[in-house]
Amino acid sequence: MESAHQNSVQKLFSVPPKFMLSVAKLEQLPPDDKNEVAFAGRSNVGKSSLINALFFRKDVAKTSSTPGRTQQLNYFDFLGKMYLVDLPGYGYAKAPIAEVKRWQNVLTTYLKGRVNLRRVFLAIDSRIGIKDTDEEIFKLLDTAAVPYQIVLTKIDKISAVALEKIKKQILEKLETHPAAFNEILATSSEKKIGLDDLRTQIASFL
Repeated sequence: MESAHQNSVQKLFSVPPKFMLSVAKLEQLPPDDKNEVAFAGRSNVGKSSLINALFFRKDVAKTSSTPGRTQQLNYFDFLGKMYLVDLPGYGYAKAPIAEVKRWQNVLTTYLKGRVNLRRVFLAIDSRIGIKDTDEEIFKLLDTAAVPYQIVLTKIDKISAVALEKIKKQILEKLETHPAAFNEILATSSEKKIGLDDLRTQIASFL
């Protein structure tokens, strides 16, 4: 039964989402007529690789060796029924301070005002764990009352013991964050681990 469910979910994701537009200003946002999920994460945590792996491709989300390069909200249409949003990597963007500040304001306003945003999937590098910049995003999402779920990336790079330890540490931190889900998704884009669990969560909003 579980295998049949996995197959049906995988079939949904075998159709790549269609790129719609890059939003640089909030007035460019598409209508809030469909459910929307967003992907967020510090620069270089493997967020783009994760999105690509979900759709069995390498060219859905752009990857860059330059941290903080993506400074727009990249919108994708998924099956004509849902929006997927690739948010700019936060942390150490290689851009002028004024530009970074402007983008922080855009991101904050987007998260607080997007009524159809059902969940933010927050990518965390399993080898590094939660940083201060992640905590800032947690607080912002708590204030905006936007549900979010931690997705650990690159779990093939650490041991099973280390993975359980980082999960425990994160769950303890999440206890003080009201908008956070207490279920952590553990993934590896390279080894294709845990992707069906994430696909199932996303598909639930279709």
